[in-house]
Amino acid sequence: MNKKSKKRNFFIKNLIYSLVAIIVFLGGYFSYIFFSPNYNGIHQPIQLDILQGSSFSTITDLLYHKNVITNKFNFKLSSLVFSAHKNIKAGRYEIPDGISYYKLLKLLIEGRPKNQKLVTIQEGIWQEKLAELLKIELGIDKEKFLKLSSDEKFIKSLDLNISNIEGYLLPETYYFYEGTNEEEIIKKLSSELRKIFMKPEIIDQMKYLNMDQNQILTMASIIDGESNQISEFKRIAGVYYNRLKNNWKLQADPTVQYLLRQRGDKINQILYKDLEIDSKFNTYLYYGLPPAPINNPGKEAIMAALFPEEHNYFYFVADGKGRHVFSESSREHQNQVNRYRIWRENNK
Repeated sequence: MNKKSKKRNFFIKNLIYSLVAIIVFLGGYFSYIFFSPNYNGIHQPIQLDILQGSSFSTITDLLYHKNVITNKFNFKLSSLVFSAHKNIKAGRYEIPDGISYYKLLKLLIEGRPKNQKLVTIQEGIWQEKLAELLKIELGIDKEKFLKLSSDEKFIKSLDLNISNIEGYLLPETYYFYEGTNEEEIIKKLSSELRKIFMKPEIIDQMKYLNMDQNQILTMASIIDGESNQISEFKRIAGVYYNRLKNNWKLQADPTVQYLLRQRGDKINQILYKDLEIDSKFNTYLYYGLPPAPINNPGKEAIMAALFPEEHNYFYFVADGKGRHVFSESSREHQNQVNRYRIWRENNK
C-alpha cells in the first residue's frame, strides 16, 4: 500500500471516529435534555392554564416563567422531535415537580387537562345566591367568596374603585376547571363584564347618556330585578330614564327588596313601612339612582340600560301573568294597579 492510500485510510478512519464521537455526544446530550428532571423549587405540582390559540413561544415563556422548564432553547429543541409547536392542546394542567421535557411534551400533546364543569349563572342573581350556587356546583368556600366581594384591597387589584364587587360579575354560562378557587372565579366573571365596557360603541353610548359604568350597572340591576321577561327590559329602562329626566323618584321595588335582603328579612311582600327605610338605596325616599348595583345584572339588562326604548311611559305594574302593563299617566296607572289588586285577591 502506497503512502497516499495509507493517508486516505487514516483520514477516513479518523473521520469515522470523529463522527461516532459526535453521534455519541449528541445522543448523550439529547438524552440529557429529554429525560433529565426539571425541579420547580417548590416541590409541588404547578397549575398551568394554556389558552386556546396560544402560540408555542407564548407557551414556552409561560412554562419558563412558572419554573416548569429551566431552559427555553433546550425545551424548543426537544419540541422539534415531537412537532409540539403544532400539537399542544389547550386546557388547565397540573405539572408534577421534576418532570422531564419528554414527559412534559407528551402530557401537553396527549392533552390530559383537568376536567371542566359547566355552570349557568342566572341574570340578576344576588351575591349571596351566587355564592351559594358556586358552593353547590364547584365546592367553593361561600363565606370566603362573600368576604372577597367586599375586600377593597382585592377589588382594587381588579382595577375597580368600588367597595363591593356585586354588580360587576357577569352572569353567563361558564366552564370552570376542577379546583377553581374563589379569587379565580371573581376574576373570571369580572373580566367578562369588563369586555362589554371596553367596546368603543359602549364607551360612546355612555358618553351620550352622560353616565359611567357604575350608573349603567346600577340601572341594569334594577331592570333585572323588575322583570324576568327580557323583551320588557328596554321598555322598563325607558320608564326609569323618563323619570330621571323629569326629576321624579324612581320608586323601584327591587331597591327596597335589596334593603330588606341586607337586613336579613324574608322578602315575601313589600309593606308600606318598608318604603320608609332611610337609605340612599331606597328610591321611594331619595331621588336618582342608588349608589351601587343591587344584584349582578346580565348582558341583556346592561344593553337595555345602555339603549333604552324611547316612549312616554312613566309607570308600570304587573299584569298577573308574568309581564307588565305600562302607562303614561297616573290615572291610567292607578286603574291598572286596581285591576292587578283584584286579580291578586281572586288568585290567593
